[in-house]
Amino acid sequence: MATSVFHQPLGTAQPHQHLQNSGFRHELGHASVKLTFKGFKVETGLSRRGGYSSCKRKFGAIQASASHTSVVQPFSYPPNNSTDELRKKSSEAALILIRHGESLWNEKNLFTGCVDVPLTKKGVEEAIEAGKRISNIPVDMIYTSALIRAQMTAMLAMTQHRRKKVPIILHNESEQAREWSQIFSEDTKKQSIPVVTAWQLNERMYGELQGLNKQETADRFGKEKVHEWRRSYDIPPPNGESLEMCAERAVAYFKDHIEPQLLSGKNVMIAAHGNSLRSIIMYLDKLTSQEVINLELSTGIPMLYIFKGGKFIRRGSPAGPTEAGVYAYTRSLALYRQKLDDMLH
Repeated sequence: MATSVFHQPLGTAQPHQHLQNSGFRHELGHASVKLTFKGFKVETGLSRRGGYSSCKRKFGAIQASASHTSVVQPFSYPPNNSTDELRKKSSEAALILIRHGESLWNEKNLFTGCVDVPLTKKGVEEAIEAGKRISNIPVDMIYTSALIRAQMTAMLAMTQHRRKKVPIILHNESEQAREWSQIFSEDTKKQSIPVVTAWQLNERMYGELQGLNKQETADRFGKEKVHEWRRSYDIPPPNGESLEMCAERAVAYFKDHIEPQLLSGKNVMIAAHGNSLRSIIMYLDKLTSQEVINLELSTGIPMLYIFKGGKFIRRGSPAGPTEAGVYAYTRSLALYRQKLDDMLH
């Protein structure tokens, strides 16, 4: 079976949510928010939707609070039927996708899924190398999963960015968390990049396979059955998620929360996982269910998309800061790179 490998150099906000062991959770959010950052206004609306939750972790992303003046403030967002109009008017934006670097369970060949496992030394090096590849590409907002390996990857990658802005995780676990984590210095805000964590971007939940050695699992259940669980689109492992189920939550979150940022001209980086990113790429590249199961993503290799005229254009993996080719595809990225050169030299 042919395999597509996407690593060749080719030249918001949400309501407070709880992660539970399994099942569907519906949130009803009528609030809307406005993010003000680096002179831009980003408009994001919240709507009723369901998502499949499968990990024991509690967290939140951004929530407006009328009593606080931080990065987030209440405001109204156009209804969904205006999305097409926004697409036509949207300016060009960059979208960077990075699968986290090698984790400790990747190294041990274990099914990881939603278990919160950190990076290995090699994974740290991969994240830093990914940062070097995207060091000239503008980043205004970062989205990660709720898992530490994705968050480590995003943070380490941004240490290499030439603009030297500091990624700041936005906390919404409680009113106290929101209040205690406010930034009151306007100058500091200008040198920060907001980071939103979302369980919807987590790796797919492997159920009873999590923590098992992949070879031992094949010996126990049979190679064909394990291959079916790992590579089919709609067949989940015992008490776990299929790729289809993972795609439902990841793509819905992308469309509801991340795409509006791109529509407004924000440049976005997503640090997530093999299956949640495969799901998003399936949406971006309009892949079939058969094509997406053959898609492989290497750890720590960034993928660049340009969002322009309502369309996503894949540019492959940036070759690095010394290679001008990938930045010359679009005028605005070329101008951004020149601006960085003027500021830093």
